[in-house]
Amino acid sequence: MKFFTPNIQEALACEEQERNAIIERADAFLNMEPTHITDSSSPHSAGGPHDYFSQADYSWPNPDTPDGLPYVNRDGESFPGAFFDHRIALRTMRSSVANLTAAYFLTKEEAYAKAAVRWLREFFLDDATKMNPSLLYGQAILGECTGRGIGIIDTLHLIDVPVAADLLFEHGQMDAVTHKGLRDWFSDYLEWISTHQYGINEMNVPNNHSVCWAVQAGVYARFTGNEAIRSLCVKRFKEIMLPNQMAVDGSFPLEIARTKPYGYSIFVLDNFATLAFLLSTPQDNLWEFILDDGRSLKKGFDYLYPFLEDPSSWPHKTDIAYHHDWPMGMSFMLFAYIAYGDKKWLELYSRLEKYSPIDEVRRNTAIRVPYLWLRSAKG
Repeated sequence: MKFFTPNIQEALACEEQERNAIIERADAFLNMEPTHITDSSSPHSAGGPHDYFSQADYSWPNPDTPDGLPYVNRDGESFPGAFFDHRIALRTMRSSVANLTAAYFLTKEEAYAKAAVRWLREFFLDDATKMNPSLLYGQAILGECTGRGIGIIDTLHLIDVPVAADLLFEHGQMDAVTHKGLRDWFSDYLEWISTHQYGINEMNVPNNHSVCWAVQAGVYARFTGNEAIRSLCVKRFKEIMLPNQMAVDGSFPLEIARTKPYGYSIFVLDNFATLAFLLSTPQDNLWEFILDDGRSLKKGFDYLYPFLEDPSSWPHKTDIAYHHDWPMGMSFMLFAYIAYGDKKWLELYSRLEKYSPIDEVRRNTAIRVPYLWLRSAKG
């Protein structure tokens, strides 16, 4: 990530304007007991207390059977009675670590860094509370399956963690034992999502799920020094994901066909941008990669920008839910400015809200604190 230097300082300065909001959130986490997946359990889980479990968001009780089984799909409509305690615990941990780490760098107060390290140790490393580095029971469908490869998208919210851990370690705020323990955990998880059939299935889903798999694999590969997986993600970006998901006009038809075409179009572009920011090098710049027919990441940005600037101009159907809660100020806007130098992206990010009160919107925002990624990229 230490390569886009010309515009990085201005983007970082823009994100530093969120200083007060970051510190306010960090202060709340500073006084909170860490969360763990062992804090709660579901009778529907086929795993043990250290195994992550969640239910498929869009699966609802079957109205045609006495026991509601098997659950049935209602795409785009989240079932409010599903078990999401583990997802909430994981996301709370991620948000705490990201904000606490950012607050340390903004203030140099070591209490923030110490708290971040404590959250990390308890969630990933302590025998009593750690999460197992696998996702056998993610997004289960009651009455149909105990887990699915699609569940791996739940851990997209872990991608801030390696970035924070490396920054803390590099600046003397994390001990070597903890850092190695975290690298070992993510190495094991990367191995699992790369070799287990669930991971292979997720890698090959022909929509945003495969992009999110690659984002995770790329982040964990960078953290653990796995060059083979990093190279695989680059190859898949060029040869599979961009060619098979982007239309000639820069849109993403597989997302537009969903019941939330606007939100999913933003979501997939955000994750493509994270991949490019993460994996590009001076010798192999994914921001400048162009297919023979002219499709490129820039074309995707050019397509979506007018509908971010004026959401009412969206030419496709309205999202079944939360349509008017988009867009938010997200990291892909900062990354686009860094890569292309077009200040409209910086201006768009600056004027949009950065933190949504809507859980569904936050669930589809992978990077919670862009400041950490910019700080890491700056070096």
